[in-house]
Amino acid sequence: MQRVSHKPDCRPRIAITAGDPHGIGPEIIVKSLADLNLRKQARCFIFGPHGQLYRAAESCGLEPFWHRVRYEAGNDLPRSLAGLADSAAPDVIVIDISEPELETLGRDDPIISAPSACGGSVSLKAIEEAVSWAYATPHNGGGHTAAHAQPPLVDAVVTAPISKTSWAMAGMKRFPGHTELLASRTGARRHAMMFVAPKLRVVLATIHMPLLELGNVLTIGRVFDTIDLAHQSLVQDFGIADPRIAVCGLNPHASEGGLFGDEESRLIEPAIRLARDQEIDVTGPWPADTVFNAAIDGNFDLIVAMYHDQGTIPIKLLSRDQGVNMTLGLPIIRTSPDHGTAFDIAGTNSANPGSMIAAIGLALDIAKQRRTFQTTPEPQS
Repeated sequence: MQRVSHKPDCRPRIAITAGDPHGIGPEIIVKSLADLNLRKQARCFIFGPHGQLYRAAESCGLEPFWHRVRYEAGNDLPRSLAGLADSAAPDVIVIDISEPELETLGRDDPIISAPSACGGSVSLKAIEEAVSWAYATPHNGGGHTAAHAQPPLVDAVVTAPISKTSWAMAGMKRFPGHTELLASRTGARRHAMMFVAPKLRVVLATIHMPLLELGNVLTIGRVFDTIDLAHQSLVQDFGIADPRIAVCGLNPHASEGGLFGDEESRLIEPAIRLARDQEIDVTGPWPADTVFNAAIDGNFDLIVAMYHDQGTIPIKLLSRDQGVNMTLGLPIIRTSPDHGTAFDIAGTNSANPGSMIAAIGLALDIAKQRRTFQTTPEPQS
């Protein structure tokens, strides 16, 4: 009998976490991957409860298009599936991470659309497992060297929305969100949150904290690190050889020469000078109420915002269903749709998958770009 040979599968491998099972994560995932053209661009591994994904597909009138594998701690079967490197392997595999509370739900049982300890536990397990697939880990406590590291099983992680309340109910109160947990699990000393829209990119110098605490957190080093991480990503992930970065001021009108505070002259301007010393093309501090339009018009490749709402409001207004959240500074690629769990519409087949589609697409683009970036020879001197 003639042996059938298959071509090597060189497509990027993407881990997708289902997020809080009681939110819209399962729905936007199945809607996104229902597009055969998108499925054919990558091998996707969905980490989350199969039952919720199945119910989501059923409510959307979709036939399940995935291969299911039961997750058990210590079981290497899911990992062995990631090693199938030929074109005959399934395009989509669900690593079924669930809880008894979810498994006993019948198809006619009412949808639970609220934060819960169960939802927090499942979404935590999913992200922890997905990160372990994406992060090269050392053998037997050895150093993180090429000779001692387990190679990653996937090229990127795309995370559906989680509920911070559900995490807290499940006992995870140390991290307020994905970004902080991922930085801790991968040992990233520096990290920042980027938002990507069709006409705008924004990186935040600070993330989840009360505004009253900004004065204790914002430093020259923090602003410089944010500029530096943004510059690295624009070059490595977006292929922009000489990116132009603008930095927002903290105060109204960037303090108008010190009339409304001194953070611009005391913290932001010194950070900009440090970045310029590293030959980064960066200007500012600019008034936040005008600089975003300049970026949209093409004068800048990225804006550095000082705090969460300063940067996210323009992104959400500009691209409600296309914005993507990306974490900079990690040793892995991580993207996410730029919206929350939307418990109020979960299970109603009304969630727009546009942001999830964009998040998967950006993860694919960056994975391909990094392959090119890593294989491009440096110019000879």
